[in-house]
Parts: sequence; structure tokens; C-alpha cells
Amino acid sequence: MKPDTISNDCQLNSSGKLIHLLGLKDLPKKHLENILDSADGLLSKNGNLKKSKALKGMSVANLFFEPSTRTRNTFEIAAKRSSANTINVDLENSATRKNETLMDTMQTLKAMQIDMFIIRHKKNGLPHHVAANIEGVAIINAGDGINAHPTQALLDMLTIRQYKQSFENLSVAIVGDVRHSRVARSGIHALKTLGTKDIRLIAPAYLLYKETTSPDLERFDNLQKGLEGVDIIMSLRLQKERMVAAEIPNEKNYFENYGITNETLKLAKPDAIVMHPGPVNRGIEVDSSVADGPQSVILKQVTNGIAVRMAAMEVLAGAL
Repeated sequence: MKPDTISNDCQLNSSGKLIHLLGLKDLPKKHLENILDSADGLLSKNGNLKKSKALKGMSVANLFFEPSTRTRNTFEIAAKRSSANTINVDLENSATRKNETLMDTMQTLKAMQIDMFIIRHKKNGLPHHVAANIEGVAIINAGDGINAHPTQALLDMLTIRQYKQSFENLSVAIVGDVRHSRVARSGIHALKTLGTKDIRLIAPAYLLYKETTSPDLERFDNLQKGLEGVDIIMSLRLQKERMVAAEIPNEKNYFENYGITNETLKLAKPDAIVMHPGPVNRGIEVDSSVADGPQSVILKQVTNGIAVRMAAMEVLAGAL
């Protein structure tokens, strides 16, 4: 299923409440800002994470059908900081490996009184399918194929808001493997919803969208031109696990042409910030001097990721 054909309609109930977090495309601005505001409230003035009792007595299951360390760990930490019981389902030895259908597994977990599923899957639209076919359980999409990664985009938006306050007059450059990146897709939807008009996609032609989606986005195959005067540089990880082998670029040449270095950073505004969803391939996507430099907010994104995931779970819990 192509990303542009996947509907997020079932994430709102008939009363307009957010009951699942599946994607940011067409998500009303008030819901997006509500999660950001809730996440802000979970951070102290010095940026430390608070603890919450909002999910006390609830159970959250991590269902990661695709390998992940950072996202799974931050969801687990977020659930625990909100006082939920957390379950990491052993999918390597689960019943789905014994020919039980995915929905049978989900219904079994629901019967175990689990309130929320955090789902990551390589198939586009899989969390949406589960949400459309199960009731009484909140679903959060932790990444599906190349379609969406809503909590990553939300933590990026929280980070941008902390440093830039407003989105309307920003110039944002998204650099790297745009074509295979669910982070880029969700980030673009969030930025548009929040009012950003100048969104630039910078990549070699084979790593840009092949489809005609978002014709209003400016596209560059030249890093220097694309970075001129931007406020935000969002570097993307090369999605080698989602590429056809023949499309993997020569890493040395890629870095020479699209790597973010101190020299290329000078093309952006002096107060521009550098972001990356992690894990960073140093010397390929971002030079170490930039990743560890004063304009990097990569570690801030990690902390904000926990706050955003706490907030998303707490908002959904309020509708259960």
C-alpha cells in the first residue's frame, strides 16, 4: 500500500477525540498542539523529565515487528514514567511465528487486559489495519514501512518550538534519504499543519520522492543551494534496510555531496539548529564536529522523545 493512499480517519472517534495516533496527515492542528503542550508540561524549566501517574493501573504492550532500540526504549521509559505496566512482547517466539494470524494475536493481547499497543512494522498501514479491526485498545504507530512515524515528527516539532517558538516564518531543509523516510513524511505533514511554508527537500534524485506527492515542496539536488538561509536542518539517516541494493550510494561520495559539515552549516542562518532522528551515521550524514557542536540539538531530541511519547499515551488514555 502506498503511503499517500493510507487513511488516518479511524484515529478520531465520532466525538472528534483522538483515540489512536496513526499518522499526522490530516490530523487537526488542535490535536497536534495538544500533544506538544502536554509534552511541554512534562518537562521542568531546566528541561528534565517529570514523572506522572496518568497511566497508573494501565498496561502498555510494545509490539516491535521491526528491529528498534531507540524508539522501543523511549516508549518503554515513557510508559514507566507515566506509571503504566509495560510488556515487551517476544515476537521472535510469539504465536505469529506458529501461524497464528496477526489479528488473533492482537485479540489475545486485548483479552489479557492490555490497554495500549505500540506497533512498529515494516508493512505500510499495518497499525491502521489493527486500529480499524480492534476496539477498546489505543494504538500508537511507532513506524510503519516508509509511511509514517508520528511520534518522531512530534518530538521534532517540540524541539523546533523550543528553539524557534513559531513555525510560520521558518525555512526548513530536510536532507538525505527522503524517498525511504517515514520520518520525512510525518515531519512534512506536521510542519505544514503548523504553518511552515518554506520546506526544502535536499537529496540526489534517486533518494527523492518518485511520486508526484507534495508538488508545493521545493526540491534540490545541490546541498549548497538548498541550505542557503535556512533556520532548521533536518538530516535523515540513510535507510539501507529499505533500499534496493543497487540504490545504496557510495558513502564517501554521499558525504562529500550531502554530508552536513561545519562548512556547509555556514550557508544556513547563524542560529540554525541541526537535527537528526538517530542513530547518526557519523562521517556519512553528519560530521562529528557538527553532531557534537553547539548548533546540534540531537540529544535534546532524545529527551523530548520521551516527553512526547508520555504525552501521546496520556492523551489517548484520556479517551479510553
